[in-house]
Amino acid sequence: MKKLYILTVGFLSLASLLNAQEIIQISKQDVLSRVAEENQSIKISQEDVNQAKGDYRQTNAIFLPNITVSHTGISTTNPLMAFGSKLNQGILTPADFDPTLLNNPNQTQNFATLIEVKQPIINVDGFLQRKAAKSKMEAMTLQTERTTDYLVFEVDKAYMQLQLAYRMVDVMEKALEAAESNKQLADNSFKQGYLQRADVLAVDVRVTEVKNQLQIAKSNVGNASNYLSFLMNDTNNTIFKPADSLTINDSYSTASSQVSIERSDIKAMALASNAYESMHKADNMTFLPTLNAFGSYELYDDTLFQGGANGYVVGAQLSWTILDGTKRFGKAQKSRAEYEKSKLQYEQYVSQSQLELNKAKRMFMDAENKLQLSKLAMEQSQESLRIRTNRFGEGLEKTSDLLMAETQFAQKQLEYYQTIFEYNFTQAYLQFLTKA
Repeated sequence: MKKLYILTVGFLSLASLLNAQEIIQISKQDVLSRVAEENQSIKISQEDVNQAKGDYRQTNAIFLPNITVSHTGISTTNPLMAFGSKLNQGILTPADFDPTLLNNPNQTQNFATLIEVKQPIINVDGFLQRKAAKSKMEAMTLQTERTTDYLVFEVDKAYMQLQLAYRMVDVMEKALEAAESNKQLADNSFKQGYLQRADVLAVDVRVTEVKNQLQIAKSNVGNASNYLSFLMNDTNNTIFKPADSLTINDSYSTASSQVSIERSDIKAMALASNAYESMHKADNMTFLPTLNAFGSYELYDDTLFQGGANGYVVGAQLSWTILDGTKRFGKAQKSRAEYEKSKLQYEQYVSQSQLELNKAKRMFMDAENKLQLSKLAMEQSQESLRIRTNRFGEGLEKTSDLLMAETQFAQKQLEYYQTIFEYNFTQAYLQFLTKA
């Protein structure tokens, strides 16, 4: 039995050691640096930019030639093909004009090497499609900038949440010390006959409640640390500790009263609308003719990879598709609807952003007022607890009143630090919304 107990204790100790998490102190600047280098959202956004650049690069085809090289070998007894092959190879003789041979030629082999060049000259729709692709590429670049701005804001919020979690742990640890101290006073008073058993049990319940709240506060530290790890793309199960504690921050610049249309995401929306406009114009330009130059250089022989005879073709083609059913009309109608929709979405987005800014300003004013009131309430509850604790030690205060004062002081501390978080958070949010 004794050996089993030792093994059990040893196993639990080992499990506790394995589950122990490393606590690392980290500053907000360190978090920002690691997020800029490792965050997955930024990397995904950068790949979106690369994709848009690839689409834009494809539009170089409206300027650059299309060059193809092919080598084809055939063996035929088809009269027309056989005659044409000999003609291309430059090996026709008077005997080949014999009607019998013309109608029933011998098996003929032909190997042709063909170099073709196609050069666009006038393709109006292609120029507009290129313009649309460029607008899309620039929009994606601006979206990447806004993603980075958002992640800076998220780091601000997550770091403040970590600071708040540690503040709550401190509050609950001090509350636990006070509760255990009061429990000791209650036990002594009970032994001396000054308190009833029910009063001692009430104090015990309070100690248990504070312990539970302390455990929840420590869990919040783990949750905040995990979110920071997610932002930094860190897969280690690390518990972080902020290099500085949660305090009132007035370092943010005064926010503008209006949302700037130069903000990267709003500019991206405008560029996206420009892209839809260019695509609509491009669809309309498909009704116009296109002009393309072409040329080819040909080598023929009856032996593989040889060129006993050669020739070339050079020309230009003006093509105009008059009607292809109603396909182009429908495509132009669709692109116009997409363009009009993008304009409405842009206006809606700007209006919604202004709405968010106005809401954030009211949040900041509320947090500013609440900050002063919560600080005053915390100081008053602290003084009330001090008086009641002294009176309780002298047997002049009810246990229920002491417990209520103790609970109230802990709550007011938590409310005060929560208000500091809200105050700092709304400032960071205002800065994010008004960033140009």
